[in-house]
Amino acid sequence: MSHHASGPNFGFPRGDARLDMTDLYAFPKPGDPGKSILILNVHPSFRLDSPEPTTKEPFAPGALYEIKIDTNGDAIPDICYSVQFASAEDKQQTATVRRIQGARAAGFGDDGEVVVQGARVSVGREALVTEVGDFCFFFGWRSDPFFFDAMGNFNQMQFTGDDFFKLKNVCSIVLELPNSELRSNEVGIWARTLDKTGEGWVQADRGARPLQTVFLVGEEREAYLGGEPANDDRFIGVFAHELEHSGGYSPEDAKVVARKLLPDILSYYPYEPARFPHNGRTLTDDVVDLFFSIYANRNVTDKVGPHGDLLNEFPYLGPPHDALQQL
Repeated sequence: MSHHASGPNFGFPRGDARLDMTDLYAFPKPGDPGKSILILNVHPSFRLDSPEPTTKEPFAPGALYEIKIDTNGDAIPDICYSVQFASAEDKQQTATVRRIQGARAAGFGDDGEVVVQGARVSVGREALVTEVGDFCFFFGWRSDPFFFDAMGNFNQMQFTGDDFFKLKNVCSIVLELPNSELRSNEVGIWARTLDKTGEGWVQADRGARPLQTVFLVGEEREAYLGGEPANDDRFIGVFAHELEHSGGYSPEDAKVVARKLLPDILSYYPYEPARFPHNGRTLTDDVVDLFFSIYANRNVTDKVGPHGDLLNEFPYLGPPHDALQQL
């Protein structure tokens, strides 16, 4: 997550940019503490290692894009909001959102209660918003809110403040919902994408906390992306080993830090101010400086700050940049 290419060798999961998770956000609705905003960003418009655009179609038709919510602290979902997209002959995509509760929330969200159906997906600058009861939805291309000197990172963390993502786009799923729908004053949130194959559903990507796949290589990354937070203890040793190497942690301290990073879940208290990593994640939280300071075991800044095109109203993400029209 937040690598904008989190699959094998930092390519796209299952070779499909539309299945690539970039970031997950959770914060109270500005001006209305009784509601929350959940944002799942996927499908970066460009690869980190290539100037070529990905694909114009926002979401993979038939795939599942799911936000999982744990309400009792066992790292197993009790609520799932699952989004599935269809494409019409005129290339216009529409979204169906299903809500699944209880034990079935840990499964695949293609058969839950339909919350909204046929919602239009935005492909231009105008944000097409769908309202259903106390819910509000947005699906489509937006300006990528992630900020990071990615090229400085590839240059041995020699940061210059050049924000690679300043003019990039992502595809966003934005959900506004009453806090009562979360059923708890403390929840854990993560997301995943799933691809339909001849053998059934295959998990392509998953995550909550940004940047953590940097700890993993090869088969370990494959296992992580295909895994579940409830089983993340198996990666503590891998994380700890990388922390010893990257930050000079002692073996004992490395395990302590690794346990703070796992399971890969975003803790969220809906009635309190949001700030990563203690409570959700806002669109302006500087997660890069925090992560690399932990990773290197010293104070690190990439000299990059939040983007200036964020909105004060739903869907909060700025309109897509003109480069999208060239796809």
